[in-house]
Amino acid sequence: MRIAGDQVTLSDSDLSLDFLSVVEQAAIACAHTMGQGDRHKSDQVAVEAMRTCMDSVPIDGTIVIGEGERDEAPMLFIGERVGLGAKATDGKGVRFPKVDIAVDPLEGTNLCATGAPNAIAVLAASESGGLLHAPDLYMEKLVVGPSSKHAVSLDAPVADNLRAIARCLERDVNDLVVIVLDRPRHESLIEEIRATGARIRLIGDGDLSAGIAAAVVGSGVHAVMGTGGAPEGVLTAAAMRCLNGEIFARLVVRTPEDEARSHAMGITNLRKVYTSQDLASGQNIIFAATGVTDGALMKGVRFFGDGVRTHSLIMQSKPARIRFIDTIHVEQTRMVRVRF
Repeated sequence: MRIAGDQVTLSDSDLSLDFLSVVEQAAIACAHTMGQGDRHKSDQVAVEAMRTCMDSVPIDGTIVIGEGERDEAPMLFIGERVGLGAKATDGKGVRFPKVDIAVDPLEGTNLCATGAPNAIAVLAASESGGLLHAPDLYMEKLVVGPSSKHAVSLDAPVADNLRAIARCLERDVNDLVVIVLDRPRHESLIEEIRATGARIRLIGDGDLSAGIAAAVVGSGVHAVMGTGGAPEGVLTAAAMRCLNGEIFARLVVRTPEDEARSHAMGITNLRKVYTSQDLASGQNIIFAATGVTDGALMKGVRFFGDGVRTHSLIMQSKPARIRFIDTIHVEQTRMVRVRF
């Protein structure tokens, strides 16, 4: 949407399908590299495809979670302007909605490089100021679904949180499945979870897709615990705003450099426990993800003789809706033969 004169806002237009195209193109690009063992190439082609497609979206966008600081990444860096509004120079007073954007062109670069499940291309968008500018640090995280979000606390003992989740779900603790990143730093956490009788699913990468699964009924995942990236925490928060789940998170600040980076992002309370409302405070949240490799919620990209098939998830907070979209991208020179 573009309006001459008055500023248009994100609520004035439905950009969900535009953002869908952005994550689809990123997913298709890196899916061509799936299983080739080159994580840097997989990430590079996803970034390039996402950035190119982003220029066609009718927004005046700013990247607030991206590929790095201005001197570390050639595109999709923090502070970069994207969209048609970033290029508008006609001087005729055309206005596009100002949008803050958080991106992860390929969440799970190692997953894509090795052909493992749950690699996705993802972005979240909100009106200007609606997404936290999180430093690229670690965060303590606890992600749960709608039924138990008022019964747990980041500072509560692991056993207490798992008992609370079980009560809310009317299950036994040993029925629960908790996802944890398989990292040495989580050894004691894993021991505490196992001591309760709960089951653990260890993952090599992809705590964002795991967080989404924890908030979806029937996914077989009931919580995500442990320490992961803060930028991914903001993206997870955007998804929780749409799914009515919750993330509790706190920055892990270990060094003076970490503290300085936090202050540079405008964060002064380094012990604050963030919720989804804090991390993604916007009134109009859009979350879009496309599967690169097969996962619990989305199938991966499939190539066939007539084109490409993608499976995506599009969520919005206003209007509140969640859509799974199965798309066949047809090569224009061929007749399509759809196979199920």
